[in-house]
Amino acid sequence: MPVDELDTRILRLLIEQPRTSVREYARVLGVARGTLQARLDRLERDGVITGTGPFLSPAALGHPVLAFVHVEVTQGHLDEVGDALAAVPEIVEAFSITGGGDLLTRVVARDNEHLEDVIQHLIQLPGVVRTRTEMALRERVPYRLLPLVEAVGRAAGRSPR
Repeated sequence: MPVDELDTRILRLLIEQPRTSVREYARVLGVARGTLQARLDRLERDGVITGTGPFLSPAALGHPVLAFVHVEVTQGHLDEVGDALAAVPEIVEAFSITGGGDLLTRVVARDNEHLEDVIQHLIQLPGVVRTRTEMALRERVPYRLLPLVEAVGRAAGRSPR
C-alpha cells in the first residue's frame, strides 16, 4: 500500500518530534491511538520505517574527518571485500556502485593521519585492487527525508483513489 496523506503527517511528526509518545502523536493528528498504531505497524512492515533510535555524530565521538573512499575490487571478490569492510569500525556505510570503482565507503577518522591508516588497511585487504579517496570539507545538505516524504504525500493527494 502506498504512503497516503495521513502516513505523510505521521512520518513528519516522527521526524520532527522523535521522542513523543504514540498517544501524543494520535492527539496531535486527531486520530485514534489504535489507528495510529496500525499505521505505524504497517509502515514498519512495508519497510518505510526502517528503525528508531538516536542519530549519532561521529565528530562528537572524536572522529570529525569524513571521507568517501572508492574501492576497486578484483572481479569475483565483491562479497569477501564487503565482509572485510564491515569489520572496519571507521567505515560507517558501504555501497556497491557503478562507475569508478566497485564500492563506495563513507569513512570517519580522528584526523588525517588516522584516515591514512584506515586507507592503508583497506589497500591490504585481499581482493582490493586500489582505492580513491575524496575528503568532505563541509556538509551542505544534511541527511534528510522530510522533503521526500512531503513530495510523496503531495503526489498521493493528487492521485485518483
